[in-house]
Amino acid sequence: MKRVYEGVIEEHFAENRQMLFLIGPRQVGKTTTSLESSRLSSYPFYLNWDNQAHRLLIMEGAEAVAQHLRLDIVKEETPILVFDEIHKFTRHWKDFLKGFFDTYGKKVQIMVTGSARLDVLKSGGDSLMGRYFLYRLHPLSIREIVDPTLSENEIRKPKPILEEDLHALIHFGGFPEPFIQRKKRFYTRWKKLRTQLLFQEDLAGISQIQEVSQMQVLTELLRGQVGSTVNYNNLALKVHVASETIKRWIETLKALYYCFTIQPWTTNISRAILKEPKVYLWDWSLVNDMGARLENLTASHLLKAIHFWNDRGFGDFGLYFLRDKEKREVDFLVTKEEKPWFLVEAKSSHQSGLSKNLYYYQEQTKAPHAFQIAFDLPFIHRDCFAFKDPVIVPASTFLSQLT
Repeated sequence: MKRVYEGVIEEHFAENRQMLFLIGPRQVGKTTTSLESSRLSSYPFYLNWDNQAHRLLIMEGAEAVAQHLRLDIVKEETPILVFDEIHKFTRHWKDFLKGFFDTYGKKVQIMVTGSARLDVLKSGGDSLMGRYFLYRLHPLSIREIVDPTLSENEIRKPKPILEEDLHALIHFGGFPEPFIQRKKRFYTRWKKLRTQLLFQEDLAGISQIQEVSQMQVLTELLRGQVGSTVNYNNLALKVHVASETIKRWIETLKALYYCFTIQPWTTNISRAILKEPKVYLWDWSLVNDMGARLENLTASHLLKAIHFWNDRGFGDFGLYFLRDKEKREVDFLVTKEEKPWFLVEAKSSHQSGLSKNLYYYQEQTKAPHAFQIAFDLPFIHRDCFAFKDPVIVPASTFLSQLT
């Protein structure tokens, strides 16, 4: 299926000289997207560090790669070269890319993909600052399913999603293969394999065996705490390690795209909580409780949107939550240029009525919009952002206006 990131890659190479870094979780579609996009050129090249022959070529150095690609021959259009998983080149990948780009960057357009954040191994070497732009590839979202085209605006006109597609997105998650297959047996096997890769390859490569076993316990605990603030001390007691170790392990799990956290917004909020973040999973289908899963799906859509807007240069966007010591809470706050833009409260049903906390925090933050999205309401052709006061809106309508 077509991904919106194919348009992002085409836009990048049309406008920029820098390398394109495309990062995201395992099996989110980086390789497929990069291969599809490399065909924008009549001269696409693909080098995968996990391929033995490709690895040996890269280890020979930049000149050997250039000779292999015959960059000494002038071509009708600039070739596109994809380096896949090159960050596994331990300490040397930054030096290699810097040298290759500085020498051959005018002869070839370079894309670099990675299944972990490219700084997870804390690799040394010269800085690549100014030589690349970073783009974060997320799981499928409602908007990308119904309309995978680019827009010059952050907020889009609403567009309906088929009921069966929304059901598949909720129950099988946003990773392309299980979403497309939408079969329980396939999903069960896919989920098991992806979990094995996380613990047997990704984590085992950067942690001790005993740590990996304990981190498995931590991931199970985090699954049950989606949408809740992280209590490091409680987790430390259950896993039998220090709270500082829990913090370090959660940062590792974030770097490997198992989970992400959002921080509380404290500016102009009386008696706001100051430290503990809330945790969510990149694969919301792992969350058993349906209410928490729908909140996680919403968090993932919002995170994808702000990453997408930031990566394309639309501005400086952030994602937070609101909670004070009186336990008044709103699930999400999106900021634009460090100013509150809109509030979002995610609900399974509209039956509970509009949350009073939306009124309270809209007054506190002066955010122009405040939404309570409900997953049991049918899609409507109304622009949610036309409303200034707090309103209840269909989740499918609101989320279709994002990315």
